Formats: sequence, C-alpha cells, structure tokens
Amino acid sequence: MNNPRVVVVGSGFGGLETAFYLRHRLGKRADITVVSENDYFLFKPNTIYIPFGKKPESFYHPVAHAFEKRHIDFKQTRANNVDPKSKALITDDGEVPYDYLVLATGATMRPNDIPGLADNAATIWNPDEMMKVRAGVERIEKEARAGKKQRVLYLAPPGNKCSGPLYEMVFMLDSHLRREKLREKVDITWASFEHTYIQAFGKRLHAHVIDEFAKRSITGHLEWPIDKVEPGKAVFKNGETLEFDLLISFPPYAAAQVFEGLERDDRGFLTTNHDTRQLAGQEDIYAVGDAGDFPVKQAFLALLQADAVGEHISQRVLHEEPTAKFDPVSMCIMEQFNKATFAQVPLRVTGNAEYPVEVRQESLDMYKVGSGKIWRVGKKMLGAAMPHAFHVGKPFHAGPTWKMMEAGLVVMEAAFAE
Repeated sequence: MNNPRVVVVGSGFGGLETAFYLRHRLGKRADITVVSENDYFLFKPNTIYIPFGKKPESFYHPVAHAFEKRHIDFKQTRANNVDPKSKALITDDGEVPYDYLVLATGATMRPNDIPGLADNAATIWNPDEMMKVRAGVERIEKEARAGKKQRVLYLAPPGNKCSGPLYEMVFMLDSHLRREKLREKVDITWASFEHTYIQAFGKRLHAHVIDEFAKRSITGHLEWPIDKVEPGKAVFKNGETLEFDLLISFPPYAAAQVFEGLERDDRGFLTTNHDTRQLAGQEDIYAVGDAGDFPVKQAFLALLQADAVGEHISQRVLHEEPTAKFDPVSMCIMEQFNKATFAQVPLRVTGNAEYPVEVRQESLDMYKVGSGKIWRVGKKMLGAAMPHAFHVGKPFHAGPTWKMMEAGLVVMEAAFAE
C-alpha cells in the first residue's frame, strides 16, 4: 500500500512546524512534500532590530538541507490554486497530488487600503520595509542632532491583525533615542484604531502600556481610525489631524495567497473549523497560521495551529480517533531595549468584529504578564533556538528544545510574572 501523501504549502512558522512535526510523528509512514517559492525561513519577529543596526541577512535561514535530512520532498515553486475534486495542488511547475493538504501561505500587507499610507509612511513587514524604517530613524537622528525638533508618529490602522511588533518598536525607539541622548528633541505619538492598547491581549497589557507611555512621555490616542495620510500629516476619521516628520505604520492585513474555490472571507483568509483548522467543506485541506481565519496573526499561534494540524493528520493516517485541537494560548516577549515584557494570554473568539477575541475567563490562571530585563534573555533565547530547530529539521514547539525552554519558563513565570 502506498504511503499517504501530505503536501504543505509554505516555509514560514506554520509550514515548517507542520512538516517537521509530521515527519517526527509519522516517521516513514507518510510521503511529505513542502511547496514554497522560498528556500529559506525568515525569522520575522526579530526584523524589528533592523532599524537599529542589525543586518537583514542575519534573519534568513536556509532550509533545503533540513528537508533533505528529514526526507521531505521540496518543490521551490509558486502554488496558484487547489483542485479539491482531483486532490491536486496547482503550481507554476504543474500539479502536485495530495491526500492531505496544509495551506500555510501566510499574510501580506495592503497599505493602499489607506489613501496615502504607502507613499507617506515607513511600514513594518519585511526586511526591505524595515530598511526604510532605518533610513527614517537615521534621518530623524540627524535632524535632532542639528537641533531641529522632530515628530515621530506610530500608526495602527483598522485591518491590522497583530499590532504587537509596532508596540515593540515605539518602545525601542524611545530607549534608543535616550541612549543617544536625543529623546528630548523627538516627540513620539501613538495612534490606533483599537479600543484598548494591544486590544487582543486584555486589560493587563493595556494597563502596562498606559504605564510605559506615561514613564516614557509617549502620547497615545485610542479609537482613532485613520482616514488618509497626506505628506507630513495624518487625517483621522474623528476629524483630528497629527503632523509628523516620520510616520511608522503596520498596514492592514490580507491573505498572501487567494485560493479560488475555497471558502474565505473578504480579506482572503480561509474559513476553518476553529479546533481542527480544516477548511469549511474540505476535510482533507487545513489552514495553518496567518492563511486561516483566526483573528490574531502571530508566530506562536501559528506554531500551535501547526502542531494541532500535524497531530490531527497523524491520527488520521494511523487510523486513530482524531482528537487533536488548537488551543489558542498566545505567548509573546515584547522587546523594549532597556527591558522586555512577557505575556501569556488564553484567547477566545467572540464573533464580534469590534472585539474579535478576548481573554478566556475560565482560563485566567494562565493569563500572565511580566516585565523586566530578565525577559530580554528569553527573547534572545527564542531568537536563537527556533531558527536552529528548523535548520536541523525538527519541530520547535513540539520538539525537545521547547520542552526544555518551557521548564525554564515555568520558573520564570513564577518569579517574574503574575
């Protein structure tokens, strides 16, 4: 009997975790193929350091050798569509047949959804965009050193699905300017469509940001959805305007790949069963990470979804009762340069477009927030351990590295979070 064929589309967090999980769990009992245009893994969370001097190339990690080592077939090509009837993935290089298909094609940014944003803002998404942010920061520093007062505006517009990195960068810029003894020459303002700061992660993170903004003299505006951006000026739907010398924004999200014929929302995100990540009406097709319709787009949540999907497929391959479920407990460590903030947040989908997720009240014992220099150590460890796991062809969250880190995390949570 032929092995079942599992095809994974994407080489980001969700795609790699799924592929390596399946090989780890199933051994030789499945033929696994990864399809991606990229033969590398980009550790995107750490691209926040690029505006402050880090080299972009340090965040790219080749993965072709890892696929070869784990006997995973790798096809470097673009996936264009899916034919569920014939169970084939349509690529630039022809059809790839599957028994189980995992779509982990990620998200992209749509700055043009906001008139003027693309032309007048430095946006954060990929290393090229981060280099533009670096150019803006260097320009601000130069003007400040010349004695000219500068205004930096951070903008989170409607449609953004993960504002955390933008919060990291506003704190990082503040710390950086203080280190350069330029902070008094630069006004920093924050404007967001959100009802609370880091809205998805609940009241504790909101309170933390309020406290940090006050300590750092950062002016914050909530419930300020942007209307348009003009040269040097942001115009909001409430009639207010803010002038700037540098605008840094995290644009609205959309699916990176639109698959015609598969159920999706108006942004292209695939409609899934929350627990199993199976697509609506397609029991053999799964969506992992940013490609799916879970409201929060985040690397750690992509790993959790990947492990759930990997286990669900494995149980089906092994003729076991498929019981694996995605449990959305987000985890992040927000860099601030002088310290970092840790958050573990159990989430629940609400179905309310204004508040799409909320902290899960029945799991409040899992809701943890901590801040201090010690958490920067955790940030650095994650930045080294995760790319290494993928480089050697192992799942990260479901692998031995995370098990060791998790044990240390329990100790750190008890001592440095509440």
